[in-house]
Amino acid sequence: MCEHSFSRGVVCARVLNRTIALSHCSRISLVVLFGAVHLIILVTIAIAAAGLAWGLRAGRLPANVVRLTFGYGLLVNELIWWAFRYSHEGVHLTNLPLQLCDMTLWVTVAACLFLRHSLVEFAYFAGLAGAGMALLTPDLWSPWPSYPAIYFFVVHGGIVAANLVLIYGQIARLKPGAPWRAAAMLVAYAALVGAFDAVTGANYMYLMRKPKNASLLDALGPWPVYLLPGLLVALMLFWLLWLPARGARPVRRTT
Repeated sequence: MCEHSFSRGVVCARVLNRTIALSHCSRISLVVLFGAVHLIILVTIAIAAAGLAWGLRAGRLPANVVRLTFGYGLLVNELIWWAFRYSHEGVHLTNLPLQLCDMTLWVTVAACLFLRHSLVEFAYFAGLAGAGMALLTPDLWSPWPSYPAIYFFVVHGGIVAANLVLIYGQIARLKPGAPWRAAAMLVAYAALVGAFDAVTGANYMYLMRKPKNASLLDALGPWPVYLLPGLLVALMLFWLLWLPARGARPVRRTT
């Protein structure tokens, strides 16, 4: 699961106090799950991704420009976020960029910039499964439209849109066996992060405890029982994501 929200680490108390105070005296409010704001954001991401993919398939958009815009755009957005976050709370063991969506963000950037098959495969499956779930059930308490809340939807929406556009815009393609190779990479990364969690007491990828907000993990049992069915759910999601992508036509020219 993806823990890539404002609660990826507690950003400094004065920022929290300021946003909470604003939520009581202005139009800033929490994002209600599947409320108007949430649904508008989800629909906007879907329409943007579908429109870009259609434009690429129809030859109306230059593929290199689209993929590089996604790659560098996500890169700059992430650097700005981490500069903001660390300038307020400093660097410590529980706020390192080790969450699944941190990893898939950087792999998505690399996939857009370099189009290597292994990068595209991991970004597509882990990115859509992780960031997609985060968009549907955001672990978010920062009021809307504060910067952390906007960032949350921009980065997760960017991961989802970029990977959909890469595959369904025919910029890249997935080879046979792609979901299982991506799953193996995910397990390897989770093992490394789990070892770090165990040593430091952190909770990256929710491997040590569930998120406070409602999530799919709530239906999978207590810790550590939910870890195995969580992996099975991930494998099922990877397989479902593979079904529409496996029939994609060969990659189109990107020049």
